Amino acid sequence: MGFDAYGLPAEQYAIQTGTHPAITTYKNIDRYKEQMDKIGFSFDWDREVVTCDPKYYKWTQWTFIQLFNSWFNNQIQKAEPIQTLIAIFEKDGNTLVDAAYDEIEAFTASEWKSMNEKEQQLTLMNYRLAHLSDTMVNWCPELGTVLANDEVKEGYSERGGHPVERKLMKQWSLRITAYAQRLLDGLDTINWSDSLKEIQRNWIGRSEGSSVLFSIEGFEEKIEVFTTRPDTLFGATYMVLAPEHELVAKITTKEYSKTVKKYLKWATNRSERERIADVKSITGEFTGAYAINPVNDEKIPIWVADYVLAGYGTGAIMAVPGHDSRDFAFARNFKLPIIQVVVKEGEEPTNPASWEESYDSKEGLMINSGFINGMEVKAAIHKTIKWLEKKEIGEGKINYRLRDAIFSRQRYWGEPFPVYYKDGIPYTLDEKDLPLELPEVDKYLPTESGEPPLARAKNWKTKEGYPLETGTMPGFAGSSAYYLRYMDPHNDTEYFSKEANEYWRDVDLYVGGDEHATGHLLYSRFWNKFLFDLGLACEDEPFKKLINQGKIQGRSSFVYRVNLEKYAEYQLWEYIKKMGHEDKFIRNYRDGNRKFDFYNKEANLIIEIKSHAKLEKLESYYKKYIRTTDKKLLLLPIADIIEINDAIFEETRQAIEDSRKQVIFDKHKIRELKSLFVSKNIKDRKLFSTPLHVDISFVHNDVLNIDAFKNWRSEYENAEFILEDGKYICGWEIEKMSKSKHNVQNPDDLIEKYGADTLRMYEMFLGPVEQSKPWDTNGIEGVSRFFRKFWRLFYLDGENFSVRDATPSEREQTIIHKTISKIENDIKRFSFNTAVSNFMICVNELSEIKS
Repeated sequence: MGFDAYGLPAEQYAIQTGTHPAITTYKNIDRYKEQMDKIGFSFDWDREVVTCDPKYYKWTQWTFIQLFNSWFNNQIQKAEPIQTLIAIFEKDGNTLVDAAYDEIEAFTASEWKSMNEKEQQLTLMNYRLAHLSDTMVNWCPELGTVLANDEVKEGYSERGGHPVERKLMKQWSLRITAYAQRLLDGLDTINWSDSLKEIQRNWIGRSEGSSVLFSIEGFEEKIEVFTTRPDTLFGATYMVLAPEHELVAKITTKEYSKTVKKYLKWATNRSERERIADVKSITGEFTGAYAINPVNDEKIPIWVADYVLAGYGTGAIMAVPGHDSRDFAFARNFKLPIIQVVVKEGEEPTNPASWEESYDSKEGLMINSGFINGMEVKAAIHKTIKWLEKKEIGEGKINYRLRDAIFSRQRYWGEPFPVYYKDGIPYTLDEKDLPLELPEVDKYLPTESGEPPLARAKNWKTKEGYPLETGTMPGFAGSSAYYLRYMDPHNDTEYFSKEANEYWRDVDLYVGGDEHATGHLLYSRFWNKFLFDLGLACEDEPFKKLINQGKIQGRSSFVYRVNLEKYAEYQLWEYIKKMGHEDKFIRNYRDGNRKFDFYNKEANLIIEIKSHAKLEKLESYYKKYIRTTDKKLLLLPIADIIEINDAIFEETRQAIEDSRKQVIFDKHKIRELKSLFVSKNIKDRKLFSTPLHVDISFVHNDVLNIDAFKNWRSEYENAEFILEDGKYICGWEIEKMSKSKHNVQNPDDLIEKYGADTLRMYEMFLGPVEQSKPWDTNGIEGVSRFFRKFWRLFYLDGENFSVRDATPSEREQTIIHKTISKIENDIKRFSFNTAVSNFMICVNELSEIKS
């Protein structure tokens, strides 16, 4: 058993209460172990690891030092010591080096030798497997830290709901991209599910194609694109740059500068995940600049749009709307030309103006394509690459979607980096000085100047006086190789001994959720492969066989708080439809990262309904936001529920027609909506309400203990509950079991009521191990009854042990041996639920013959 102990919740609790995160973490560990013992699970506690223990994270820090002092040799597909790279530089410069590295200018051996120490170290940083670089990150000013993509939802932090902005920051990163091909190849050697392998293959995203250089009219710079379809170059009718592309600011003309700047401000604050997922929104701005298509010298406009990502390829694309669905949608939206350059064999070309979608197939014949006309697609790709290479404006290339792993966090609760700075250049500590322990600080917050919390520590410097790194490592640092430490957990001189590793080798069976497919499982494979390159790990892959277990799902209970805004929105929409104006309005309108209730296209007017209290808070924010656009704003405050009537709509209509007017209404007459909430129709309730999770301990047969709920949530002490036959009936849903959803079954309570045997057996009986399974208290009652029935085979009167000392009958022998055979087969197949069923069948059959 190991404890992945560096988490954001512990840090947030420390910020709120001043309690050191270690205190709450170890308290939780003790509680967890107590529950494990009560349940009766078997772990080898002699091999326990805790990632926040300095004896453990000493080896995380040690691994970071090895990564910092290594580079990846593409020729042998292996990590090598940085000293071997320095030797090459001293002899030949970098022109002959085939390495995984950041773009850097070529230099000779004499130029390398003429560099001072600082220049040499900055050059080496471009090759190190652990490197410092400028990276776009999700920065949350309120939390004072960088957040991972999965910690951000629609521009806000998942924890606390604070605004998050995209920001260029210096961050430590691990060059996992160097191992992209080995990570792909390794998937063919392990016994994992096809679906999980496919997730990792897609995440790594290997694609073959070519680079192409486009000249820019009036500029010396060129735009490089990577394309998997160089055969479609003749169909490129425009180019798109990512909002973060370095050339956007330079090439944008004065005429389009204002609109482009405004667009960049909005687009760069969207996470990559949002941008990939949002296929419906079509946004972009013309820069005013033109590129030259190298195959036909045609001028094509250069746009900036957020559907192109800076981190993939070169951050620029040649858009071929005739043969790419996203380019097609963009071209249609902005009325850009569409040219067909591929046609299905045996079919005639058609006018793209009549198309409803693009033709994306990789098969067909080339048309309208100059020197590759009439060729089949694959042959055309090959010939175009050769043509580009001959003209020295492109070359065949393999690209990966995988990005380097950002390895810095601006938090307190994490492994300190074993790094100090001399003249602004990072160096690693000597291995004998490890572990570098987490220092004490007066607060767990960033400094007043915005530096990470470790900057608050007194004397956070080396004995020579050099400042230490103030960022900390992310959670996955400690969880990437814990399985190797299990092999030799008390070794103070090595990560693990060669003897221990050769005995245990790799993990025979890993049981884990597929939510770790693109995080922990990928990082662990990378970490293991690096240690394999060092000669430390004897196996290239860490996890031989993997089973994805399903989650135990909880039955959540809900109370429904009447949402007056939702009701008012509904009433307003109903009135708009009644008046026949629905084609003039967009409901749930998105403007950038913000969502508004309505938008009237003709008047360019946003309508937002909020409670009076919320409007007082948000009014200045809304007005400030609208001022940055060319739209107008209509705010409708409500006290409880607006009674929608013709008078209100007359004012609304006038406001819409008067493009200069901003109208803020006073509160209007209130109308109750009780009948809907007495209705059994939960869907209707949800339509006009906000569901609130309620602790399942306050609910029995869906009836809420109102007094217990009010004591639990004091803000609802004076709330009015709309009852049915004197009871409040809760709604319910099957969801992931989670403390935040208040649907967790406390094992202590279950053990007290049913016993640990019943709890363990019920968990196995819920269903196949790979499937998610809803927890049902009625089910555990059934297993409890089974145990009592089993008990009666030996205790006939319930108390006195009573068995026959006679030779078993042939029928008894058959029942027993049939069960043994089935159970053995079930266990081999990891089919524990059928094993429990077979035990139940056995007990039923023995009971029937009164054995």
